[in-house]
Amino acid sequence: MPETDLKILRCAIYTRKSTEEGLDQEFNSLDAQRAACAAYIESQRHEGWSLVPDYFDDGGFSGGNMNRPSLKLLLEDVKADKVDVIVVYKVDRLTRNLSDFARIVDVLDGNNASFVSVTQAFNTTTSMGRLTLNVLLSFAQFEREVTGERIRDKIAASKARGMWMGGNVPMGYDICDRKLIVNLEQAKKVRAIFERYLSIGSVIALAQNLEIEGARSPRRVSRTGKESGGAVFRPGALYSILKNRIYLGEVSHKGKAYQGQHDAIIDRQLFETANELLARNRANTILGLNAAHPSLLAGLVWDSDGRRMLADHAAKRGKRYRYYASQKGKRCRNKILRVPAGDLEAMVLAQLRQRRMSEGVINQHAKTSSRETVLAQIDKAIITAESVEIRFKDADVFGVKAIKIPAQLARRGKETKFVEPPNNSAIVSRDPSLIKLVVKAHRARSALEHADGLSIAEIASVQSLSSDY
Repeated sequence: MPETDLKILRCAIYTRKSTEEGLDQEFNSLDAQRAACAAYIESQRHEGWSLVPDYFDDGGFSGGNMNRPSLKLLLEDVKADKVDVIVVYKVDRLTRNLSDFARIVDVLDGNNASFVSVTQAFNTTTSMGRLTLNVLLSFAQFEREVTGERIRDKIAASKARGMWMGGNVPMGYDICDRKLIVNLEQAKKVRAIFERYLSIGSVIALAQNLEIEGARSPRRVSRTGKESGGAVFRPGALYSILKNRIYLGEVSHKGKAYQGQHDAIIDRQLFETANELLARNRANTILGLNAAHPSLLAGLVWDSDGRRMLADHAAKRGKRYRYYASQKGKRCRNKILRVPAGDLEAMVLAQLRQRRMSEGVINQHAKTSSRETVLAQIDKAIITAESVEIRFKDADVFGVKAIKIPAQLARRGKETKFVEPPNNSAIVSRDPSLIKLVVKAHRARSALEHADGLSIAEIASVQSLSSDY
């Protein structure tokens, strides 16, 4: 067949290596893959194969996902009709994930393209070729998963023996022969942080004091020459230090602590005392006991997905709007829920009133006594799409363990309010603005009934109102 009758197939070579080890060599694994693929394309020149000049190399990227820059660029070129055939050294260089392989094949099929493995005679244009590839990729994915399990088991076994398995070197230690060695100067600073936290009682205040004093985290240089550290101690970093069991001479793994092969910096009594204070402060934060404007039900409200609803507020034009909102970042069936704090607190207070609670206890303005009493009497309030369930701590006192109030959330103007059935009187709070309007309406009606021939404008003038109002 004359060469002019051949269809030119533009071939792009894709190479990949999972780690960066050895890539700095003059002739590395990527070069070897590319040379083999280029030779194969040259051998198919009589079939119209032609190598595109662009390089598509992913060095240091796993084949377990498609988050690879060169692969993304290559697939974009396929969609743009710049590449007809992808040539790889082995199929697992393209992907080790069966679902990713299916997505890649969909892109190739949708753009009349295919791929070829140099060391494995596969052609994705035939059903038998796809079957063989699917079987091969299943084994590649199995190999990757087994390798991951083996690595995880090795890490677990090593930590159970007290070995430090890498990561950021904690302050107070140096690394030598893959073991933690105490740095005496840094260890003094770690002990000082624990002691000062116990004296101050606040991580935020401790961070502020350390910043004023100019304290900084230790500077470190990795094996690759990357510098880190030298920063001020933020509250998050201090929390990590105070909760790190490395300082007890232990190694933690999946909630369990093992005796480590390194020396301790902090004695157990100091560590446990500091962590008890951390836990107590966290509980006080959740319950709002330390808040400048504590919400009456802070720490007691939950949504139907089992997420705690935190007390929060927004300020607009000088007015403070309080609400309870479910926490973000957790998988759930429903979206983030937000309810008005005043309405919900009124429901709870109404139930306490009906059960003959004293007037000092049910004060809605969240005095210290009422807040503490609510914490003592209410176990939790659960918000659902159709109701509010209030659970009491002592069923003997209230006669019931829980009560469910029918109520739905609905938009009322710019606000979201609880809407209750007409026969439900759980919310007993009054609307001062509405009361004033009703009073004015009664006055206006009485004035009209005794108008004695006066016009509406004259009656309005007497009431100090406009006729439109």
